[in-house]
Order: sequence, then C-alpha cells, then structure tokens
Amino acid sequence: MKSICVYCGSNAGQDPAFLEVADRLGQIMALRGIELVYGGGRVGLMGRIADATLAAGGRVVGVIPEFLALKEIAHMELTTLHVVKSMHARKAKMEQLSEGFIAMPGGIGTMEEMFEIWTWAQLGQHRHPVGLLNVNGYYDELVAFLDKMTEQGFLAPEHRGALIVADRPTKLLDAFEAYKPPPADVRIKTGQT
Repeated sequence: MKSICVYCGSNAGQDPAFLEVADRLGQIMALRGIELVYGGGRVGLMGRIADATLAAGGRVVGVIPEFLALKEIAHMELTTLHVVKSMHARKAKMEQLSEGFIAMPGGIGTMEEMFEIWTWAQLGQHRHPVGLLNVNGYYDELVAFLDKMTEQGFLAPEHRGALIVADRPTKLLDAFEAYKPPPADVRIKTGQT
C-alpha cells in the first residue's frame, strides 16, 4: 500500500488522545513508506497528522479547495499541495491519489467524506479498504448504528464487514494490508445500496 487518505477534523476535539493518535498514525505511515493524502489544512487533527508524518520523514499530499485555503489555513510545507476548484474536485482528487481511506475523529465533513468513499466501494467504484480509527470509543455509537442497519436489512453483511474498525493505528494498517474486498456482485444479489 503506497498511499492512504486520512479524513479527520479541522479541530483537535476535546480528548488529548485524538492528537496523540494523529501523531502516532503519521509516524507509522511514514515508517511504512505510506504517503499521507489529506485535506491540506494546517489546523486541528488535519495539521497534526501532516506535521507528524513530515517530521518522521514521510510524504504528505494535501488537497484543498480554493475557498478553504484561507479558512483552513492551507499547509504550505507539504510534499505536494493541490488547490482545486470545489469540494467535489477535492474528494475526487483524494480518491484518485489513494489506495485506502481512514476516518479519524472529526465532524460532519469527516463523516460525509467517509460515507461517500465507503459508498463508492459498495458500488464498485474502487476496491480499496475503508476504515474507522475508533480512538477511545469515539465511533462506538456509529458502529452500533451500522450494525442495526445490517440487522434491519439496509446494509449487506459483506458491505458492513468491509468497513474496518480498529482502536489503534497499527491494528488498522495491518488490517488494511490484509484487506480483501467483498465480491463485486453482492449489491446486485441483495438489492441493497
């Protein structure tokens, strides 16, 4: 795996563990030679993981839309920074550059990006792993709701199982390396999207 996109908050959140895990994930990705692709900002968890990856000798590619370059304070010390026209262009570019996708703690933007890229996987638009880095149980309620969606017949078990959930960066990255996507015909057989 050469590159992973990390979605995360432009804020740091309340739990100091979020910053610690951003540091750790950035360091591990750099040590494994995995390029970080992310939203291009200098602030919050976004800036923290970028700085940690760079400090450990890793490569970091940011993708930020023009209108957010000032608001999120574009990180100008990255290996590469792509400034694009829109959020749609940002997400498409991040997908093109990445071989896996991780959602760390974040807000509605992080959720929107993670759900869209997971939906693209379900629809066969890519065959890469998607995962939640569940720091200190941040995503516990979401995981329970996804399990309810599966129980109620709105999410195929194969697609629910394709979302990898782990509480530590090393565990998540190891699961990414072992990832096998669900069969391409699952959606057709079950009628679920």
